[in-house]
Amino acid sequence: MPDAPLDILLVDDHRLFRQGLAVLLGREPDMQVTGLAANGLEALALLAQAQPGLVILDLEMPLLNGIDTLLRAHQRHPGLRFLCVSAHREQWRISAALDAGALGYLLKDCAVEELVKAVRTVAQGRAYLSPEIATEMVLSQRLAKAQQGAAPGANLSPRERQILQLLVEGLTTRAIAERMHISSKTVSTHREHIMSKLEIKGIAQLTRFALREGWL
Repeated sequence: MPDAPLDILLVDDHRLFRQGLAVLLGREPDMQVTGLAANGLEALALLAQAQPGLVILDLEMPLLNGIDTLLRAHQRHPGLRFLCVSAHREQWRISAALDAGALGYLLKDCAVEELVKAVRTVAQGRAYLSPEIATEMVLSQRLAKAQQGAAPGANLSPRERQILQLLVEGLTTRAIAERMHISSKTVSTHREHIMSKLEIKGIAQLTRFALREGWL
């Protein structure tokens, strides 16, 4: 029996854009748009009624902007996955979106194929950034690191660095355990130590660290 299509909520204040996006995604056999919202308040109201598998949202919206929507929705629905699709590429906006709970960030001028890829990636619980954004973040953060002279992650053990690399690549705890021939409990313990040493929380911050270090 085939898997049910991924339910998607689209949140954007431009009607033509969100309707066009709904049509494009509706052509994919594994996706279906089940909700449309013009701003953050409408999105939160819809989420209170039914929770989709993924929320695609803009950042610049009236009444309640994307960042505040992310913060509230992520707090109320911690397991929900969010993909930002925005015309803005400033790094402070991207960082704010990731810190607020977004798992992906895509530019609006991307190709349809990239959009579909990003949706599937984020739906699987893995991070996705537009290639242009990822490149800019790597260059900028490497420069900042060089200026600071610090080496984040230098206190990680070889085993912790190996597990961190696999986590960044999107592997689950069970998959990492099988690949490294250790128990899932051991992997979880290493992950806790990694997060503690790096002083980060969650996959979004972990992804940003990996970008800064050039691991993505």
